[in-house]
Amino acid sequence: MTDALTRTTPKRLSTLDKWLPLWIGLAMVAGLVLGRFVPALSDALSAMEVGGISVPIGLGLLVMMYPVLAKVRYDKVAAVTGDKKLLVSSLVLNWLVGPAVMFALAWIFLPDLPEYRTGLIIVGLARCIAMVVIWNDLACGDREATAVLVAINSVFQVVMFSVLGWFYLTVLPGWLGLDAQGLEISVWQIALNVLVFLGIPLIAGFASRFIGEKRKGRDWYEEKFLPRIGPWALYGLLFTIVLLFALQGEQVTSKPLDVARIALPLLIYFALMWFAGILLGKALGLGYARSTTLAFTAAGNNFELAIAVAIGTFGATSGQALAGVVGPLIEVPVLVALVYVSLWAARAWFHTDPYATTATESRTS
Repeated sequence: MTDALTRTTPKRLSTLDKWLPLWIGLAMVAGLVLGRFVPALSDALSAMEVGGISVPIGLGLLVMMYPVLAKVRYDKVAAVTGDKKLLVSSLVLNWLVGPAVMFALAWIFLPDLPEYRTGLIIVGLARCIAMVVIWNDLACGDREATAVLVAINSVFQVVMFSVLGWFYLTVLPGWLGLDAQGLEISVWQIALNVLVFLGIPLIAGFASRFIGEKRKGRDWYEEKFLPRIGPWALYGLLFTIVLLFALQGEQVTSKPLDVARIALPLLIYFALMWFAGILLGKALGLGYARSTTLAFTAAGNNFELAIAVAIGTFGATSGQALAGVVGPLIEVPVLVALVYVSLWAARAWFHTDPYATTATESRTS
């Protein structure tokens, strides 16, 4: 991953990158084991919260996101905002298609389990603003486009999350004659989540590039500074995964059949949204890098927000909270696998070398 996150010349996956699924798998297992057999750790993590946000997990996400956002060329962002096809497609997939697909899958697969069903619907409403930057970068997507799309998702999240929660959990079930469960969540809690998981690393990344280039020049910044901080994205990712799974390890391991029932619609959801994004991008002629960005921003979800909302509204031991925890349990390995599918699709569907494209972009503008 270090090479994948700091590449400036065409190259294939390094040995470290090829074993990335193994490192993530080991982190997940370590978290589950710690959560299952060291319950004091889970209790300690639960106690270390500020405003409903776990401080250790928040720190892990900040460390994970900063190196990638420090690599964004912010002087190219204006070119992304002019791509109306990309922006409109992302809004449609994230705020119309995604929640509707999750609502349908939740009712199809969990009609008799209202708590888990509600938890899944909440996951579908929380659009990704964190880990998507990692998956996109590993797949050689467009960093600048990712920065713009996660910023737009953040604004929509603050404005629309509560509204969509009310619609999908109260209004739409009533129209269809289904059971309804309300959702009450403050705009402040959502805004705080966005500020912590996007605002802080985004500001830090912009400041790093601005100050670094001003004092040392772009060549020094991209050839010396970025390779030094690049590995920290991997460290932050693995640290976050261990803590996430440790937090709910006992619940996950003690209810394997429930986890399996929740996992199936999630697996279908992530695959459907990713393929919808990349195929739509190809059909619109967006090119490989932006099609990949569209796919990962559509498929990813803000599991931290979903878990925080489920716990804050229904309680830490609720079925809704368990469904939220199963989200990253499925999302992480599935999206890692889709990184490799994406790299294959670059050659098979877009007839391009993703690494060569990234290298060319890093030497231009």
